[in-house]
Amino acid sequence: MIHLKSYADTEDIFQTVFLKYALSSVQFESDEHEKAWVIRVTLNACKDLLKSFFRSRTTSLETLIDQPAPMASEHREVLEAVLSLPAKNREVIYLHYYEGYSAPEIGEILGRNVNTVYTLLARSRQMLREKLGGEADA
Repeated sequence: MIHLKSYADTEDIFQTVFLKYALSSVQFESDEHEKAWVIRVTLNACKDLLKSFFRSRTTSLETLIDQPAPMASEHREVLEAVLSLPAKNREVIYLHYYEGYSAPEIGEILGRNVNTVYTLLARSRQMLREKLGGEADA
């Protein structure tokens, strides 16, 4: 918890380390040796997670909206509008605009037809225009 600052990530690391322990063929010399091995493997797993590409390139929507850092009011308004969308619409908007995935990639990620993704993107954009008071043809 000290390294990761996330309960969910801590649980993931615990499972990873336990699995490594269960599958390990290491012969421990003593209880202290076993304890040192578990600590070292845990620290290494935490470091690997913290420097992973996925972790360094993503941010949760909740983190963005709760940030105390200055964010232009129009950006905050757009983010709040995105968060207010239904889940299926929010997912495609987030993956497309915040994570930079293309419609075919989003289709693979979500297990949906590419044309469905295009339709969801179009409908989601329209919903955002209505929420934000933008032009219908924009």
